[in-house]
Amino acid sequence: MNLDSSALTLRLTEQALGLCADGVPVRATQLAKQCLLDWLAVTMAGSRATLVAILEADLPRGEGGVATVLGYRGQRALYDAALLNGTSSHALDYDDVNYALMGHPTVPVMPALLALAEREGASGAELIEAFIAGYEFECRVGLAMAPGLYGQGFHATATVGALGAALACARLLRLGAITAAHAIGIAVTQAAGLKSMFGTDCKPLHAGNAARIGLQSACLAARGFKSRTDSLECAQGFAATHTDTFKAEAALMTPPDGLYLYANLFKYHASCYETHATIESCRKLREHPDFELSEIAAVRVEVNSYCDKICNIQAPRSGLEAKFSLRQTAAFALLGLDTGNPQLFGEEAVGGAEIQACRERVKIALSEAIPALHAVVTVTLKSGAVLRATHDASQPASDLDAQALRLRHKFRSLVEPLAGRQVATRIIEQVDTIEHSPNLAGLLSAITF
Repeated sequence: MNLDSSALTLRLTEQALGLCADGVPVRATQLAKQCLLDWLAVTMAGSRATLVAILEADLPRGEGGVATVLGYRGQRALYDAALLNGTSSHALDYDDVNYALMGHPTVPVMPALLALAEREGASGAELIEAFIAGYEFECRVGLAMAPGLYGQGFHATATVGALGAALACARLLRLGAITAAHAIGIAVTQAAGLKSMFGTDCKPLHAGNAARIGLQSACLAARGFKSRTDSLECAQGFAATHTDTFKAEAALMTPPDGLYLYANLFKYHASCYETHATIESCRKLREHPDFELSEIAAVRVEVNSYCDKICNIQAPRSGLEAKFSLRQTAAFALLGLDTGNPQLFGEEAVGGAEIQACRERVKIALSEAIPALHAVVTVTLKSGAVLRATHDASQPASDLDAQALRLRHKFRSLVEPLAGRQVATRIIEQVDTIEHSPNLAGLLSAITF
């Protein structure tokens, strides 16, 4: 540990609780609403996943539910609602990412906040403010823990995400810094999630557990439950046990544009984000005038070496594993299949003869020379001709209005088949004006169908 780690937990907690004290910037509000809309889309669609049905069946039912569960009629107990919604929202692996966190920022935080805001009768503005506070907190902690946390096999969404959820709920409950630091400590000692579970039902459960842990931690702290207030930096604390590259100063840096939220990256392909540059490169190659699928002799995909332990499953055996396979997603894109459709990642798609034949031509080359979230895809044709395309997936959108249109299209494609066009439109309208809503009744009514 270095001198900058002194009282880090309290310093970060105070900073997050005081964030946007003079008002939320317009751009931040717009982005937070886009995160909410995207989260609602992937959660509603993900609620139909078999793994969510199994989880839901295992939880007790009873009268007196206080929080809405998307995809199910009625309400559930507070913590169960956060668990179910969090798991649903990550079931498709179609939710947003931020590389300060090295994970998915919205799925641990928003399910916890929505449940708590419903119970507390919070306003839309309070929801937005608490979300941003939790988002920024988890990104700062993520930066301090990187890259060692991921390198040692911990899933940042599950571990750091639980702390972001705790802070967000502490902000909504208007806890003081000391009490909020207790909430972080309560979450720290419960936070868990292993990268080795990628491609299984446990990865979505990571997000659900993070939401539940964060919410419960804040509620316990509010009631007087105690923890250490230096849980990030103390001996045998979070940093000491979860990373070998702890940099407290990284957590204290000012983001380039003032907020880490501005670097949020949305998904338009229903697979691991590290596959997106490859997919986009393959889509570009399909548009080349000399491209002919039947003439492909070989495909070479060059990506950064860190992808090897994230999305380099060579021969996926399930739809979930296909989401973490550069070879499989490259084959999908080269075949012109819609990678934005979650149904593509069903079990039947994995074993298709045409897909397997295309996948067998794809070779993955790992290189430290290729920047993270970049890909270079080279197709060699039977004639000997070589086609090449590259893509950089690391840059957030600069035009938020254009991004809003793209996210609404994604939302409608996921929600309308489940709820119809009228319901989808009503939800979009509720999210568009949520910062002016005195409570969440309108939104909650719209998502209960």
